[in-house]
Amino acid sequence: MTFFVNRNMKLLFFLLLYFPTVYGIDFHNLRSKSSHKTAIQETPPFLYDVVRRQGQRCGTSGGERCKKGYCCSKQGWCGRGLEYCSSPACQVDFSDSCDGNIRPEGPNTVNIDRPKMGPVPYGKGIYHCEKYGVIALTYDDGPYEYTSDLLDLLKKYDARATFFVTGRNLGKGAINNRDLPWRKLIKRMVADGHQVASHTWSHQRLTQISDSQLSNQIIYNEIAFADILGYFPTYIRPPYSSSNERVDSKLGNLGYHVTYFNLDTEGYLHNSAEEIQRSKDIWDDGVEGKDNTKTKWLGIEHDPVYQSVYNLTEYMLRSMRRNGFKSVTVGECLEDPKENWYRFVDNVDERSR
Repeated sequence: MTFFVNRNMKLLFFLLLYFPTVYGIDFHNLRSKSSHKTAIQETPPFLYDVVRRQGQRCGTSGGERCKKGYCCSKQGWCGRGLEYCSSPACQVDFSDSCDGNIRPEGPNTVNIDRPKMGPVPYGKGIYHCEKYGVIALTYDDGPYEYTSDLLDLLKKYDARATFFVTGRNLGKGAINNRDLPWRKLIKRMVADGHQVASHTWSHQRLTQISDSQLSNQIIYNEIAFADILGYFPTYIRPPYSSSNERVDSKLGNLGYHVTYFNLDTEGYLHNSAEEIQRSKDIWDDGVEGKDNTKTKWLGIEHDPVYQSVYNLTEYMLRSMRRNGFKSVTVGECLEDPKENWYRFVDNVDERSR
């Protein structure tokens, strides 16, 4: 497909998203409740070399904003091109040209009524299901080029999942761009009985961006969802599971259930045919041979991770069948009625979707 970037750029994006030290987060700690409070680590030198040569220093490391038309890379250098301007690496507070700064087409959702409905808490972390005998599989960071095959696999097993959708990341373009496949995939998720939720517009670390950018990360994704579906989610997962009191307050005020997990197979760390066995072992520790009347899990996977889609997912689905677990959406596992999962937007032309 011509809209995908070349192999070298895809490798760079993958490293930027999934290599633990690139984003400065210890992914091994993400399985605990305090996982969204982690320390910054140093960027590997080879990635630093890739993005330092075009312009002046910028961002949190240099303190300057790039001039118009330039983007501030994760490593703090101004430049142009995908390796500078693609989210989530581009520093949105120090650039005007990051793709994460581009508002998507669609209806403005800022003034939508946001009543708080049902028993599920708003603006505070949710880590586990309420129902026993279920496992809520969730997939972050998509849709991506593997997502269609993932949907086929879930359908084969009559399984339901929740997709925490990122609006514009990995150089894939906006999810509501009519020339790209993402609109149809998101519509298919809903048609197949899955839940769609927000993973923000361009996967920024919400604790490290300004109030205005924090609003954009939430609202822009709402706009894109509304343009595609006529409604947007009430469930969100902060990127990197990174939140704090300021972010939780904002998400609560905007009517969001802040959703984490208590089962992380670490598929993003084991993305090879050999290493994925480690993820299977983590899964087995939590699921195999367990009493399904006393066990419940809220899991996390990523649909841009090849082995998670083409190897691990079917392993998990077979295991659930074998051990008597039902694969459900997050909303179902929290016993939240489906009418509470979304907020509808008036005056969205059905024909335009």
